[in-house]
Amino acid sequence: MDEKMTYQEFISEWNNDAQTIHVQTSGSTGAPKKLNVRKDRMIESAKMTCDFLALQQGDTALLCMNLDYIGAKMMVVRSLVRQLHLIQVAPSGHPLATVDVPITFAAMVPLQVYNSLQVPEEREKLRQIKHLIIGGGAIDDVLAAQLRDFPHAVWSTYGMTETLSHIALRRLNGLESSSWYTPLQGIKVTTNADDCLVIDAPMLCDTPIVTNDIAEIRATSTSEGQNALAFRIIGRQDNVINTGGVKVHAEELENLMRNFLTFPYMITKRKHAKFGEIVVLFVQMELSGTQQQATSQSPQALLRVLHKICHRTLPPYWEPRLYIAVDKIPMTANGKPNRAEALLMAETFNFPATHVYDLDKVEA
Repeated sequence: MDEKMTYQEFISEWNNDAQTIHVQTSGSTGAPKKLNVRKDRMIESAKMTCDFLALQQGDTALLCMNLDYIGAKMMVVRSLVRQLHLIQVAPSGHPLATVDVPITFAAMVPLQVYNSLQVPEEREKLRQIKHLIIGGGAIDDVLAAQLRDFPHAVWSTYGMTETLSHIALRRLNGLESSSWYTPLQGIKVTTNADDCLVIDAPMLCDTPIVTNDIAEIRATSTSEGQNALAFRIIGRQDNVINTGGVKVHAEELENLMRNFLTFPYMITKRKHAKFGEIVVLFVQMELSGTQQQATSQSPQALLRVLHKICHRTLPPYWEPRLYIAVDKIPMTANGKPNRAEALLMAETFNFPATHVYDLDKVEA
C-alpha cells in the first residue's frame, strides 16, 4: 500500500515551479484516478470558502485528513491564503484526541465526527469548533440529529475533486439548518434535461461540470434580501434502479431503511429478465464460524426476516428482490460507499446459497 502524503511533501509540491498539482479521486463511483489541477484555481477556491465562513488571519484550522485527497489539500491552501494557524494531526478516526487548543475551522469526514461524538472529552472539543464542515460521505439522520444542538456552525459540504472540494454548503444545526445547499459566491447551478445538477464555476473549471447527481433547484432569499438559487440532492443518476418501469433512487431507499436497519447495509442493483433491473440489498453480518455458532439463525434465516420487514414497510417495487449477507460492505479508501464494487459484486454473484435470499426462487 502506498504511504500517505506528508505535509512537507505537499508544501514542496505546492512551492515548486509547476502550475499544477496531483490530486487523487476517491473512487466512490468508479476506479480511483489521478488528476492534475491548477494551483491558481485552488487559491480561488480557498478564497471562496474563507470569505463564505468569514475566516480571519490568525484563526486556527485543523488538518486531520489524508493529504492524498482534495479535502485535505484545500485545508492547507486555505491556511496559506488566509494566513490561518494550521494545527496538524495524523489522519485517524479520532482527530481531536490529542488536540488541546481551540479550533476555529475544521474539515472532517462523517466517520471522524461520529467517532468523536462517542468520547465525552472529544465531543466537547467538537462542540467548540466555530466552523465544522463535513464532507466526503453521506451524513445520515442519526448523525445529523446529534449535531443539531451544537452551539457553533456545522456544515455539510457538496463538491468533488473536479471542483476542488466543495462549491456549496448547508447548515446542519441552529435556526439556519436546511436540506438545501447554498452555492459559494460566483458558483451558478442549473439542471439538464435529465434533472442532473450542472455546475458553472469559471474560476475553478474550464467548462460547466455535468454531474450524475439528480437535483432540485429553488429560489431562496439571502440575509441581504437578494434572490439566490439553492439546491438539494435526490440521488445519483447512475444509482437509479429502473425496476418494472419504476425508478428507485438507491440513496433515497437507503434513507428510508434507516428507520428499521441498525447495521451496515447498501443498496445496489442487478439485471433481471422480467423487471429489467431489481433492487439488491447487501447486509453486513459477522459470518465467522464462531459467531454463527452463537446464534440460532443462519444468515439466510435472518435475511428472510429482513424481507418480511421490507415487504411491510417499503412501497411496491422498492423492496429488494435479492438479499445478500456479506462480511463487509464495500467502501473506498477514504470511507465512502464503493458503489462500483457493489454493482460488480451483485452482477458476478459469487455467494454461497446460505448467504442469499432470492425472491425469484421463493416465488418459483
